[in-house]
Amino acid sequence: MAVIRVVANIATPDVGKARAFYEDLLGMRVVMDHGWIVTFAAEGSARPQVSVAREGGSGTAVPDLSIEVDDLDAVHRRALAQGLAIEYGPVREPWGVRRFYLRDPFGRLINILVHDAGG
Repeated sequence: MAVIRVVANIATPDVGKARAFYEDLLGMRVVMDHGWIVTFAAEGSARPQVSVAREGGSGTAVPDLSIEVDDLDAVHRRALAQGLAIEYGPVREPWGVRRFYLRDPFGRLINILVHDAGG
């Protein structure tokens, strides 16, 4: 038996609100839209992961989702241009990531991160 993928499901009465955040901000594309559920996906592949935490690191709250990107600064600029409030960061963490927190349109705390080889 093998886990093939892990999909996060976020409950909302208005799935349309997701487009500005997941499509415009993060560059994900709609891969399924049944009206009552819309699935966004990025290019590429990664091993399925589930993290369990008692804190989010550096004394922060545990985020609902962590989304790794290839250009943190570009996503941060787009978030500010959309008027989104940054709740934490951007900051370089001692465990080798740069990240910031913001909330998606449904109030979920999102950790946007990039692995930072520059230390």
